[in-house]
Amino acid sequence: MDGRTRTAIVRGVNDVASAVALSLHQAGFLVVMVDRPAPAVHRRGQAFADALFDGESELEGVVACCIDGMPGWQRRSCGFIAVTACALQELLPVLEPVLLVDARMRKRDQPEDQRGLAPQVIGLGPNFAAGRNVDVAVETAWGKDLGRVVYRGRTRPLAGEPRSIQGYGRERYVYAPCAGVIAGARQIGEPVNVGEPVAHLGLRPLRAPVTGIVRGVLRDGVRVAPGGKAVEVVPAGTNVHGVAERPAAIANGVLRAVGQG
Repeated sequence: MDGRTRTAIVRGVNDVASAVALSLHQAGFLVVMVDRPAPAVHRRGQAFADALFDGESELEGVVACCIDGMPGWQRRSCGFIAVTACALQELLPVLEPVLLVDARMRKRDQPEDQRGLAPQVIGLGPNFAAGRNVDVAVETAWGKDLGRVVYRGRTRPLAGEPRSIQGYGRERYVYAPCAGVIAGARQIGEPVNVGEPVAHLGLRPLRAPVTGIVRGVLRDGVRVAPGGKAVEVVPAGTNVHGVAERPAAIANGVLRAVGQG
C-alpha cells in the first residue's frame, strides 16, 4: 500500500480526462475513471481509453488498469489508475470519493446537476455553471483563460473551431457521415497520404484529409454517431503520444481548484 486515502472519480477516458486523472494520481489521489464500455475516443495515444479494451493502458509512465468491480479495485488500486465501465451510481456509495470531475467534454450537451455527489464536484468545459450544476468549473478553450478556475458564473460557450496546427484546423478531421461501427483502423502515429483510407465505417472508407501522421482514430468495433470525430491527421513531427499542452493546462486548473496546484 502506498498511503493513498483520498479517492477521486473522473468521468471520461478521453485525452483531457486522462491528463486530469494522471495529475490527480501524481498528487496522491486514488483515481477511478468511469466511462461506457466502448467509448468513442480518437486520441488514444494521449489517453487511457484503451484500458477498457485491452485491460491496461500506459500514459506518461503511469499504468491504468480496467477494473470490473470493487474486489478488483481493492486489489489493484495502489500505484495504478483504475478504469471502469461500472455505473457511477454504483461506485459512489462504495468509493465515497472526496472529488468528482466531469471531464467527458460533451461540449454541446447541457450537463445535469451533479452537486452533492461528492464533497467537491468540478466540471470541465462549456455549459458548466459554478454553484448551479457543479461546485466549480474549469475553462477548456484555447486562449488566455485556458485552465482558469471558475468559482462563480458560467464557463465560456463553445468556440466552434479547433486550434490550427501548422495551418490545419478543422480540415484535419474526418467526421462520421452516418452512424456505424469502425473497422480497419490504422495505428496512432502511422504516416498517411491524403486520400488513403485511415479506417472504415461499415463499408465506407474514411480517407486521410491531409498528408501527415495519424493523431486520432477510433478503435475497431467502436460505434460512432453521425457527425462524431472518427479520424484526425496532423503534420509529421506533431506529438501524438503523451499529455498535450491543452489537457495539461486543464489538469493544472483542476489541481488549483482542489488546492494542489
